[in-house]
Order: sequence, then C-alpha cells, then structure tokens
Amino acid sequence: MRYVALGDSYTIGTSVRPAERWPDQLVAALGPDQPTLQLVANLGVNGYTSADLIREELPALDALAPDFVTVLIGVNDIVRGATPATYEGNVAMMLDSLGRRLAPTRIATVAVPDYTVTRAGADYGEPRRRHDAIVVANTTMARLSRERGIAWIDTFDLSLRAADDETLVAGDGLHPSGAQYALWVGRIAPVVAGLIGH
Repeated sequence: MRYVALGDSYTIGTSVRPAERWPDQLVAALGPDQPTLQLVANLGVNGYTSADLIREELPALDALAPDFVTVLIGVNDIVRGATPATYEGNVAMMLDSLGRRLAPTRIATVAVPDYTVTRAGADYGEPRRRHDAIVVANTTMARLSRERGIAWIDTFDLSLRAADDETLVAGDGLHPSGAQYALWVGRIAPVVAGLIGH
C-alpha cells in the first residue's frame, strides 16, 4: 500500500537519521507481511503549519496516489500564534480533503508532542501556555478525526517522558530522538495494522 506521511518537523524527523523518523520506523515495524506499507513520500517540512500543509502538501497527493496517509500537524500553528478557531478550520478542511481521496480507515492522525519539556522548549514561548495550547490542539484534532471516522493516535503522554530522559530528545535539544519515535511507533503500529488489515 502506497503510504504518504504529511506534517512538519516531527514527520520529516528534524535532527534524526532518515531510518529513525517515525514514518520509516512504522513501515519497518509492520514488516514484510501483507499488506505492507511502502513509504512513497514523506512530505513533512520543518516549520510547516496546518495552512502550509493544505497549500503545499495536499496538492501533491494527486500525483502520489496514496493508499494510506498519516497526518501530524499543529505545533507551528501554536508557535506562530494561530487561533484555536483557525487551526480547527484548517484541520476540518484538510480532513475533508483527505476524505474525498481515501476511506476514513485509510487515514490516521497523530498527536502533537509536548516540546515544552525539552531543554530548548522555552525558546519557543512560555512553557505552561504552550503546553496548554498543545493540549487544545490535540483535543481539536482528536474530535474532528473521530467525527469523520478517522483514527486519532494519542502519543502525547510519551513525549512527556523527555522531561526526565534526555535520550528521548534529539541532539538539537528540542525535537524527539529516534528512541522517542520508537515509543510512538509502539502505539501507532498496532492501530495502523488494524486499519489496513495487516
């Protein structure tokens, strides 16, 4: 099954090797048994917002013709000060667009992690306020996904472990490490396996 990952720095795996990115780890975790996922494109871009995803990533799907798509987006909306209403409108638009291309069981959304627990987190806004905004964004993505029959996968609590475990943070002091992404995949892979009939 042709798999395309949509998102931002967390999807493209800023500061980790390609094999450590969570979409790559997801494909590896599902293994060779049919049906398999083939990662045909990771369209994540560092710094992208939900509006960027709609404008730049969604149009690319026409040529890529995916059978399965994941979405993780929202942290840069928060950092750049987008309102919750703006984010909600963008999420609804992107999920509806994906729903015109794919069945709900061929789409999965993933929680935004809490970067505020990392040593560089405070460089991107007051940690308590940013933490609360991430919780709101995740609540929005979860609700809008579920309303459309799309699986939302909650990995937020796993990101909080980085507060006490530096091995879960990449060398830049901000993004998840391959080890943290492996924890995510431990939760993502069983859901995706169920969706694709693995």
